[in-house]
Amino acid sequence: MENKVLAVVAGEEVTEQDLNDFMENVPQDQQAYRTNPQFRQQYLEQLIALRMFTKEGEELKLDETEEFQKIMEGARKDILAQMMISETIKDIAVTDEEAESYFQANKRRFVKGETVKARHILTETEERCAEILAEIEGGGKTFEDAAKEYSTCPSGQRGGDLGEFGKGQMVPEFEKAAFGAETGKIIGPVKTSFGYHLIKVEEKSGASDTSYADVSGTIKANLLHQKQNDAYNAKVKELKEKYVQK
Repeated sequence: MENKVLAVVAGEEVTEQDLNDFMENVPQDQQAYRTNPQFRQQYLEQLIALRMFTKEGEELKLDETEEFQKIMEGARKDILAQMMISETIKDIAVTDEEAESYFQANKRRFVKGETVKARHILTETEERCAEILAEIEGGGKTFEDAAKEYSTCPSGQRGGDLGEFGKGQMVPEFEKAAFGAETGKIIGPVKTSFGYHLIKVEEKSGASDTSYADVSGTIKANLLHQKQNDAYNAKVKELKEKYVQK
């Protein structure tokens, strides 16, 4: 692939590869725009500006100042330290056997708690909540349509859908009512700090065991972090004995 020259700054070429390398620093939420011509042009202008400032700094001999040397020495030490840390942990890995053994020994940690799938309608007053309930029970509106028209919660635009949630995710009064409700029945008004709710539980799921396949990735990542941390701490202890004067 041709490494196209995009600009020349003080006799030095700025190539397509230079721009690609420079754009490695694009924030994660903007990575999708890396191939956009206008976006790339903006980064090219930034890169050219940096090269021009570098050239001007060289002409003013800023790289010969004591301040420059001090900064470079600090950077050299930081880079060496980071390279040495990478060297310390580069061969550390977690095997499938280690991960599965951890899962078997800690199964209770991976039990999925009870969940409910519910919709709700939120109003400011108990009276308004009761009026809406009467309209639904009288066949004037479905729960979903009433939520869209009357609910003051943003979920109203989705027919009051809150999706699936477990214990500890909602305020206590709402949680107690939802987990105690019969599937398909509307309960309320239920008072919380947000106002008054009508709640319709659509599904309930009891506590269940999580399979190893569902959590293997998380287990491996956690074990790897732990092993790397242990290796780092062990190396720090070793280096203290070698370099720190007592």
